Amino acid sequence: MPAFSFEALDAQGQTRKGVLEADTAKAARGQLRAQALVPLAVQPVDAGQAAGASAHWSQRLFTRAAFSATALAVWTRQLAGLVASGLPLERALTALAEEADDERQHHLVAVLRAEVNAGSTFARALQQHPREFSDIYCAVIGAGEASGSLGLVLERLADDLEERQALQAKLVGAALYPAIVTLVAITIVLFLVTYVVPQVASVFAGTKRALPFLTVAMLGLSSGVRNYGWLMLSTLVLIAVGARLALSKADFREKFDAAWLTLPLVGRLARGYNAARFASTLAMLAGAGVPILKALQAAAETLNNRAMRADALDALVLVREGAPLASALAQKKRFPGLVAMFARLGEQTGQLPVMLQRAATQLSAEVQRRALQLATILEPLLIVAMGLIVMLIVLAVLLPIIQLNQFVK
Repeated sequence: MPAFSFEALDAQGQTRKGVLEADTAKAARGQLRAQALVPLAVQPVDAGQAAGASAHWSQRLFTRAAFSATALAVWTRQLAGLVASGLPLERALTALAEEADDERQHHLVAVLRAEVNAGSTFARALQQHPREFSDIYCAVIGAGEASGSLGLVLERLADDLEERQALQAKLVGAALYPAIVTLVAITIVLFLVTYVVPQVASVFAGTKRALPFLTVAMLGLSSGVRNYGWLMLSTLVLIAVGARLALSKADFREKFDAAWLTLPLVGRLARGYNAARFASTLAMLAGAGVPILKALQAAAETLNNRAMRADALDALVLVREGAPLASALAQKKRFPGLVAMFARLGEQTGQLPVMLQRAATQLSAEVQRRALQLATILEPLLIVAMGLIVMLIVLAVLLPIIQLNQFVK
């Protein structure tokens, strides 16, 4: 049954918008009047309109997506449960559309249901909304439809989304406390340097005695911050913008990401996180029946680190030429050896998706452990550094007082 987007007035004169299903536009207006609504505009919703709307620049800039990462994982889990229980996809989408609290979600699911009712595959309907559903998401759904195991594939997809969200949440939680401590420390130091130190300087301005070196240095720093603070801030902004523009160039970004992987602590974290994401995506796609070359291509696109992405694409070329996946990954030293080892075991036992998922699980656990260790080390170091800086400022204030006290005696 076709879907129609409408704009109507209710009894209070408020404008209401939404999507409903009807055989014709006239029938849609009749449904609105039956609901005590005055139809203003009723237009058919088709895939081309939906794709054009989602790709429109103004919508991308000024509106947020209907599904957040967490909401998409929950929605996928709900859809998986309904389909696995034997409910037809059309009725499952109808149930989810009725239960959607957010108007954008309700509209999106209604459009998907209308496209499926019109004869489109579910994967093709999802592809019309690239802002909401990634290429990997659509590829997994397409493989599930082709194999006749859509419910099982949806369960795997929901598991993958939830695991990814859990890993990101733990990493953000580990970095949150150090970030807050750093922000508070910078705020306190700026307040002391720009307000407290100048007040103390005015007290000793009338004395003809030489101030201690630490006090003179702190006064110079305070004067520089107060007089050239905006210039310093503007310089930092320009540096950030320049770095952003430089990173937008593929060659520079790949070199930067390669150098980032060589850093002692954060480099190992970045390598483990990207490898876990790569292995998890490849396991999910391979388990869903996606051909290995297409799965490798999609898994490589999920890598944020461009250097590791280039290595994954090189491995894809080797696999296309006939090399085993394990040996192709083993030649790329940026990938942890754990991935190649489990890939070799998977190829030998015929359980490649299972082994790759085990590799992803171990790598994720290792990333979480290292992130927590790094956060545990950073917390006391930041507090000690903040204490030392405040101590220097206090000494710069107290030394002239002590010197003046000794002069009076």
